[in-house]
Amino acid sequence: MTPITQLTIHGFKSIQNLNEFELGNLNVLIGANGAGKSNFISWFEMMKALASQKLQHWIHSNGEPDRFLFNGVKNTKQIVSTIIAEGFKYHFKLELTNSGTLMFTEEQIEAYLREESPMPSYESYLLNRNIEGDLPSEIQNTPFFRNWSIYHFQDTTSTSGMVRYHSLHDNEYLRPNAENIAPFLYRIRQESPKAYQRIRKIVRLAAPFFDDFDLKINKMNSGEEQVLLCWTQIDSDYPFYPTQFSDGTLRFICLVTALLQPNPPSTILIDEPELGLHPYALVILGDLLRTASQRMQIIVSTQSVSLVNQFSIDDLIVVERQNGASTFQRLKEEDFQAWLEEYSTGELWEKNVLGGRLPQ
Repeated sequence: MTPITQLTIHGFKSIQNLNEFELGNLNVLIGANGAGKSNFISWFEMMKALASQKLQHWIHSNGEPDRFLFNGVKNTKQIVSTIIAEGFKYHFKLELTNSGTLMFTEEQIEAYLREESPMPSYESYLLNRNIEGDLPSEIQNTPFFRNWSIYHFQDTTSTSGMVRYHSLHDNEYLRPNAENIAPFLYRIRQESPKAYQRIRKIVRLAAPFFDDFDLKINKMNSGEEQVLLCWTQIDSDYPFYPTQFSDGTLRFICLVTALLQPNPPSTILIDEPELGLHPYALVILGDLLRTASQRMQIIVSTQSVSLVNQFSIDDLIVVERQNGASTFQRLKEEDFQAWLEEYSTGELWEKNVLGGRLPQ
């Protein structure tokens, strides 16, 4: 694991100035609605699009540049960011053009070599060179040049991909909305049976009726193979459909699979994982997040007092709005020792001792 150690972000959405902010292996964002937690995660989504040569597509799919610049184009004309990880630094500047899009006007990599890309450019030049294999392997293995995973498991309706048949071959990685959860679990079962059994065991902790997944292959007339997330309960071989899971159980399965996947990405982000989960499932989730942070860097945003109770104050990042801009503060547990003698971490947040006060 090579985690991101420091971030600088200027001019992106509600993040006006975030200077040399330090990240650890486990980072739990807390704060009220509208504070900027989701905007922080959105920055990672932009970076993933940027690294995949899909920046312009991402911009126009998510709105015009006015939506990404702090307080709009009348106040902000550029987004500037720097990412530092072990052994390398990546810096870029995106500026608003007369044609109404964002264009690279600076792009630099500093590592075992220093390179600057020719400017201006609509897409990343240096990251494209990495894809072509021109950069040293040491740089290619840093987190920015790997696929970060950003998960949103909110949609568990009957039309969501996770409860429908899905192509078996789509199993290389777990997709952001877990629409390929069935083929991904099938691959884990085939290639990493120990990891699969651990996923099954943890799911049973939160859903005692659950026995196993029933991942049967359905071969189409076209020759394509599909799989559905069916399951069985204890002491029965009757196959249930994924729609017969509760929403919370289905989300929990996706979370457990993401956190216990055998070959995890270097950094994963999860926005509000507590949705629909039973309080006991939140206890299990907190333990999973702490354990997973030993194998990958975790960034998670939450508004759940129960989930915050599962972490130390050192894990927390308090997000607030001041004068229209998001601020980020990492706390130190040693500053709250007297409080912790009587209150839990979540209670201190609820009482506004930590900041990032919950709405009343």
